[in-house]
Amino acid sequence: MPHGEPPTYFTFSGLAALGLPHATTTRHFPGVTTPPAGAPFDADARRALAPVGLDLGRVAWARQVHGAGAVRAPTGGGWAGAGDVLTTTERGVPLAIFTADCLAVVLWDSIAHVLTVAHVGWRGTVRGATHAAVRAAVEAGARARELHAAIGPSIGPCCYEVDEPVLREFGGAFGRRARAWFRPASEGHAMLDLWAANEAGLAEAGVDPAHIENPRVCTACHLDLLYSYRKGHRGRLVTIAALP
Repeated sequence: MPHGEPPTYFTFSGLAALGLPHATTTRHFPGVTTPPAGAPFDADARRALAPVGLDLGRVAWARQVHGAGAVRAPTGGGWAGAGDVLTTTERGVPLAIFTADCLAVVLWDSIAHVLTVAHVGWRGTVRGATHAAVRAAVEAGARARELHAAIGPSIGPCCYEVDEPVLREFGGAFGRRARAWFRPASEGHAMLDLWAANEAGLAEAGVDPAHIENPRVCTACHLDLLYSYRKGHRGRLVTIAALP
């Protein structure tokens, strides 16, 4: 739910109930610099998220490349290198994912104390980023069935029109089952449901569907609150979480 007037960030009710410090920012959040241009948060941003229990002075982030590569966060936070999946077992080290239509996925095993976050667009979906995220969490000590997942605000099937090359990529990666994620649009185009595709990917990788939280908030439908790359925005939303 949103916080503040105007809201500067969201939290997920399921993750909040389980005690995970986290937030997804809105376009009204102060002090964000999109990496890799140095530290991504200034003093205003640090103050804004302090009540959530996130110490942005220890934040870890990566150079997102629209793939499925996984990296481990440095022990004290900071630059983790290039990759779209970021994992930690260190308490109090926030992991940050930057988006403006793509999915930000949070995975947390509260028993094994493993946290993984992922940046997943259509290319990452085709390349298996969701499966890579679950695999990275399991390799760090998590159990797939114990993971709790959340999917941040991202472009929905109401607004995400893609063309023939994207359709071919999905067909090559997923075969006939990809048809369930598309709705016909104009000639040679279709509306893509990245939410459904990645919910299916999480379940295939072993995550209990009952543990997948997705508010299905479309970035392109809420331009007063969120950033959308497809609508010409250059800013980024940030999904941040840290092990308690």
